Amino acid sequence: MYHEIEYRVPYADTDQMGVVYYANYLEYFERGRTEMLRSGGLPYGELERLGIFLPVAEAHCRYLRSAHYDDLLTIRSFLMECKGVRMTVGNEVRRGDELLVAGHVVLVSVNAARKVVRIPAELAEKCQQFIWCPESVK
Repeated sequence: MYHEIEYRVPYADTDQMGVVYYANYLEYFERGRTEMLRSGGLPYGELERLGIFLPVAEAHCRYLRSAHYDDLLTIRSFLMECKGVRMTVGNEVRRGDELLVAGHVVLVSVNAARKVVRIPAELAEKCQQFIWCPESVK
């Protein structure tokens, strides 16, 4: 299953041509995964209070089409894998039915001392509802 949010592109996200600056898609991925985890009962703030942090270890994007100022985008987030110390979160950015960007990030679980630790069982279990992997990100 996946989780979706909508986002209207503000002028601040674009370059002089009115095209979304490429690095902003990583922020869109973050918006999507933050809301996905929140909807699953795992807001980042709560994880951090429990001493679990999920920094990005890798990020991958495949740019297919450009988004523009004032486009209404759908950011789709889903979990590709969650085991051991790693969590791979996939993302698609769409304008209507048109796929604009596909990619994923790999998060690593660390504790408050910044030591790599296994993903807590509760987090891994709650994340299972978002396991899905479309062809666009393989």
